[in-house]
Amino acid sequence: MTELSEQAFGAPAAVPGPPGGRAARRGPGRGRARRALARVPYVVVALYVLVALAGPLLIDYDPVHTPLEDRLLSPGEETASGATAWLGTDGLGRDVLAQIVYGARTSVLIGVCTVGVSCLVGVALGAVAGYARGWVDAVLARVFDVLLAFPAVLLAIVIAGAFQRSVPLVVLALSATAWISFARVTRSVALSVRERAWVDSARVMGVRAPAVLLRHVLPFAVGPVVAMATLEFALVILAEAGLSFLGIGLPPSTVSWGQTIAGGKEYLETAWWISTLPGIALSLLIVNVGILGDQLTARYRSGGLGRRPNRDGSTP
Repeated sequence: MTELSEQAFGAPAAVPGPPGGRAARRGPGRGRARRALARVPYVVVALYVLVALAGPLLIDYDPVHTPLEDRLLSPGEETASGATAWLGTDGLGRDVLAQIVYGARTSVLIGVCTVGVSCLVGVALGAVAGYARGWVDAVLARVFDVLLAFPAVLLAIVIAGAFQRSVPLVVLALSATAWISFARVTRSVALSVRERAWVDSARVMGVRAPAVLLRHVLPFAVGPVVAMATLEFALVILAEAGLSFLGIGLPPSTVSWGQTIAGGKEYLETAWWISTLPGIALSLLIVNVGILGDQLTARYRSGGLGRRPNRDGSTP
């Protein structure tokens, strides 16, 4: 209420404090510190995306090549070719830094593709179910509930283990249940928005149902869907690493953080860096994407349902 009042009537005049007061000096500083901390997840995620895009162009790596003379080198040691293994090598002599960089590309690629496919399918089905209501909503809602009862990771393991390993197969396996969250969020938004006055006006004016969905309903689902996509991105990356750790899903020629971590579990006492460093990279990405998703969820919690439409009936 205070913020609304300040926006409507103007912020009240600041009460002058004692000259050189501690609160006067710390107030702006604390605000800047909070804003800086809030931007940290954006910076970290952007850095990972940059590494995924530009890293493979700067670092040459062949996952099939196994220089055994360089096996189990500690971070900073020199390889047989004269190069420096900044993060050490694994049990087959492969550079850990290169595996982290190429693994970032694999994780970002699978995460973006899986979230994209899940978002398209889930938003489409959820919008249709929420806007149509009736038996269409009843049938689709029951389908959502039935699929939601299956453990997502177990279903992904079954799908990934039943076919030949490849990146598209992993995307398909992870998308099998990831779209349900998008469908449920979009359905709840559509159920609420379809009762608004501007949607009724559009229907009375003879606007077709697809146009009503695209112009007057789906824009209100953008905020919640973006927040959900961020959270699902973190879950997809973690699930992909789990599948790779188990040795299913991705072929050996595709570098993955899960494969690198699994390859170093036998050397945890003597060569801790093989599993630890990729694990830290994975954890940092998951934590920062999760924080980013929480921030977006808090920002779009209302789904923008309080906004008023334009005069032509479209959403602002």
